[in-house]
Amino acid sequence: MSQKAIIEALKNPEAYDEKVFYVKVLQTHISYIFLTGHYAYKVKKPVNFGFLDFTTLEKRRFYCEEELRLNRRLCGDMYIDVLPITFSDGSVKINGSGKIVEYAVKMKELPQEALMSELLKKGRVDMNVMDEIAKILSDFHKKAETNREIESYGSIDTVRFNWDENFDQTKEFIGRTIKRQDYSFIHRAVQEFLKNRKDLFRLRQRKGRIKECHGDLHSGNIFIADRIYIYDAIEFNERFRCCDVASDIAFLLMDLEFLNKSDLSNRFLIKYLEYSGEEEDFLEVLPFYKCYRAYVRGKVTSFKLNDPNITEEEKERSKEIARKYFQMSRQYAEEIF
Repeated sequence: MSQKAIIEALKNPEAYDEKVFYVKVLQTHISYIFLTGHYAYKVKKPVNFGFLDFTTLEKRRFYCEEELRLNRRLCGDMYIDVLPITFSDGSVKINGSGKIVEYAVKMKELPQEALMSELLKKGRVDMNVMDEIAKILSDFHKKAETNREIESYGSIDTVRFNWDENFDQTKEFIGRTIKRQDYSFIHRAVQEFLKNRKDLFRLRQRKGRIKECHGDLHSGNIFIADRIYIYDAIEFNERFRCCDVASDIAFLLMDLEFLNKSDLSNRFLIKYLEYSGEEEDFLEVLPFYKCYRAYVRGKVTSFKLNDPNITEEEKERSKEIARKYFQMSRQYAEEIF
């Protein structure tokens, strides 16, 4: 049974094993999310982008279970279960009987207007919220798993590999979303930092600061509702998830600065330092990882220019956003060069 047919069937309220108030479908480049009033059901697309591979049913089941495991660390009551989607007697059902044709992650549905990214637009995120997020993340990072394999993801070789991948994947966007001189400057700054500060990366490893982190820590992945939910950790690639805690924190700091919320960014950093006990080496490596996070966002946003499913207007908007991210990456690169 094709996934297209399954997705169509899930638009029918009869496909669910409980009362639904509506069925609204959200879509990302890697998943479909069905909102039903009380619960949300996330189905992974059968795609392979190199850095993720969801092409078989078994792989999608595995990564659904990984998503549940990883996200229960920060918001266990939001992530409920992994459920089979079945086909029997001509009907598709979630958690039904019959042949299993797909899997879904079942989550508590939260209002989209409670997303931190939406609240920031309305000026409804205050310093107390930043204090609370800093405390949650400090506690999370202290408890997050580390071992010799995880520690290897903070090595010079792995960090360089991540950057080389970024530079290779953005060559086609030179002159479109990133200026040639900015591409060259960032490349030079990164290579010099990696060459001259090997001691810093080794120190971070020795101090146990390479952890199984969140990996995608920005305001679009935080709900501020009855409490704070930090969700949607990266499940599909260990190399993106296992990193220096400074890289995790750098993402949210960069995101706030991108949204012209430097006051909130500064408060968050001050409180995170207070709660975590991080020292000078954290601050030394932080601009490097801000540069990295801004560059990755510029890259991912640039990819939309090659998407045949979005309008020319959306592509122009994406082009402007990507340019801003790359300009920010250049500014951070100037701090480390």
